[in-house]
Amino acid sequence: AKIREALAEGKNYCGRLLNYKKDGTAFWNLLTIAPIKDEEGNVLKFIGMQVEVSKHTEGHKNKALRPNGLPESLIKYDARQKDRAAMEVTELVQAVKHPHPNMHHSTHPPSSVKSSIGDMATVVTAPLNDRRASQGASRTDQMSEGVPKRHRSSGFRSLIGLDKFVKSGQPEPIEFIEPEILMTRDEEMSESLDELDDKERLQEIRRGIDLATTLERIEKNFVITDPRLPDNPIIFASDSFLELTEYTREEIIGRNCRFLQGQDTDLKTVQKIRDAIREQREITVQLLNYTKTGKRFWNLFHLQPMRDQKGELQYFIGVQLDGSEQLEPIQKRLSEKTEKEGAKIVRATAINVDEAVRELPDANLTPEDLWANHSKSVSAKPHKVHSDLWKAIQKVREKGEKIGLKHFRPLKPLGFGDTGSVHLVELRGSGELFAIKAMEKSVMLNRNKVHRACAEREILAALDHPFLPTLYASFQTKTHVCLVTDFCPGGELFLLLDRQPLKVFSEETAKFYLAEIVIALEYLHCQGIVYRDLKPENVLLQKDGHVILTDFDLSFITSCNPQLVRPARPPGRRQKYKPVPPPFFMAEPVNTSNSFVGTEEYIAPEVITGAGHSSAVDWWAVGILLYEMIYGRTPFRGKNRQKTFANVLHKDLTFPSSIPASLAARQLINGLLHRDPANRLGSASGSHEIKQHAFFRGINWPLIRDMVPPPLEAPLELVGKDPDFDNNEALEWDELEASTAFVSDVF
Repeated sequence: AKIREALAEGKNYCGRLLNYKKDGTAFWNLLTIAPIKDEEGNVLKFIGMQVEVSKHTEGHKNKALRPNGLPESLIKYDARQKDRAAMEVTELVQAVKHPHPNMHHSTHPPSSVKSSIGDMATVVTAPLNDRRASQGASRTDQMSEGVPKRHRSSGFRSLIGLDKFVKSGQPEPIEFIEPEILMTRDEEMSESLDELDDKERLQEIRRGIDLATTLERIEKNFVITDPRLPDNPIIFASDSFLELTEYTREEIIGRNCRFLQGQDTDLKTVQKIRDAIREQREITVQLLNYTKTGKRFWNLFHLQPMRDQKGELQYFIGVQLDGSEQLEPIQKRLSEKTEKEGAKIVRATAINVDEAVRELPDANLTPEDLWANHSKSVSAKPHKVHSDLWKAIQKVREKGEKIGLKHFRPLKPLGFGDTGSVHLVELRGSGELFAIKAMEKSVMLNRNKVHRACAEREILAALDHPFLPTLYASFQTKTHVCLVTDFCPGGELFLLLDRQPLKVFSEETAKFYLAEIVIALEYLHCQGIVYRDLKPENVLLQKDGHVILTDFDLSFITSCNPQLVRPARPPGRRQKYKPVPPPFFMAEPVNTSNSFVGTEEYIAPEVITGAGHSSAVDWWAVGILLYEMIYGRTPFRGKNRQKTFANVLHKDLTFPSSIPASLAARQLINGLLHRDPANRLGSASGSHEIKQHAFFRGINWPLIRDMVPPPLEAPLELVGKDPDFDNNEALEWDELEASTAFVSDVF
């Protein structure tokens, strides 16, 4: 019915269905349908992609719940697969609408393509009047019969189509070419906006992506079990574990690991593992295990308990290392040397898993506990405590009321995302305007974004800076969590840039905005926060023209090590006559993450390769942003996501001679866009070395708040409450939502 409805209304559809092959074998089919429209929005035909996802989906287990009401599986894989399918179908739609010049003889995409989600995908195009497409979901004889399955290559290289560009184990090429060499080239702006005139593609490349947590990117054989549940069941299994054991995720989630045992498994060794579980201690053993098809493999198994902040047992991490090829022929076990080397590997993996899983909320929390922080009262920070906005909030609190949705009147929507929306609101009785970001709880759960929403709330509560948003209140309703922050009437920097006649800023204008962004990032890094989603859409403009960075749902929080750095005396014979540079303050986040997040055109190389990343990704994004402000486009944009990521890893950085730019600007961009994060500008001494760059000459850093924004060809346009807005207009929240604010016994 949902498929028919999507076809009838000309909409997209993505869903998982249980289908059957020719021999009667059941399989999970991820069906994605997208309309192909003409310039006027009329549907010409539909494109459908079918991918077998039996190996990695939870299948029927997707609705399995723990006793606390949360999902049984630590990660919801349906959401992951749908996101990736949407990405691939968008590229297929582009291929149909804008075929390659050499392929004009064909009006259809290939019928079988490699998919990053599962095995071979079947692609079908159907004209609008062919309603039999709605029946195609159950007719999958052509699905992948006779097509050999490809072995899963390094998971996320395969996901983004980079396994063909980068060979596993080989270091990425690192180059540093002086920009004056590249500046004179009459760069042909290939894959420019003219070739990306499709609205869906333009929206896609500017949208933040969240393809995987750090946990999902650990390409080792491991499982996570929860001893607080009956029979200590598996709640997470890595893709590599599924490949090793030949089981599907649906078959093992919720089960105990004993299914790996077989006829010749040593029961004494099994008992040692059980004793370690009972005593909550780690152990490393060798034992014979069996795959689903009965194939034997020699398993170097490491069990490690994971404890929460209170020291109480939370999970067990089980790491497997296949040592079948290293078995001693006589002893029928690993040699002592091989075992020691393998033990180091499995223990290191367990430590990495322990760190990665701590990014996620505890699976044993109740649904109420998940959002508990959103019900906490927000305290005013020193620099904003006397502002009119805070005074208005305080008046409500002085009446003994707790800030909630009912206190705000919606004026108009400011934006919509895949997990929520942002509204311009007025605090009733005050006339003060705020922005409310509302996120739907069920969507956050289903899309693995609970920890992102909680991190954003924690970050906002810690901020007190003129170029960063202020959190005035947070609360929850039965269905949503809400954050109340500043409303910025100047709108997005992206829209301001787009309104300029040539879609570019002058260097003076770019310098002003970039300087304030560097200051904001400097503060975030000092707080141990890595931003990870810098782009002009996330830079908002206040009414005085100064910036505010927004959207912290892709940021991560770690520790920070503040230092007072005393530079050495410059070398030379007459050292005593040379002044010693003054000491400077440096504070950069120290830990790394490996989540696959960001925005396509702004993602740093180390995020793509999965090498682990920290604050240097923000300095990379600063370089991309400066390039876009000066040249009107980003330097590595490709016709699709795969090509963009390949460009980020391999394409030379060039500067079009058609747009004049100073040597200082080009040198700054070149230093920020160094592919090796260790050599990237900002990595050695943080923001200090960036602020000292010649490009920023003339910026008075201590008094930057008092600077007047440079004039623009298309001036800043302020928006706000419509002057003809009818106070009696019936624009209101859902009555039930506003009146049934969530109540927690904890606060």
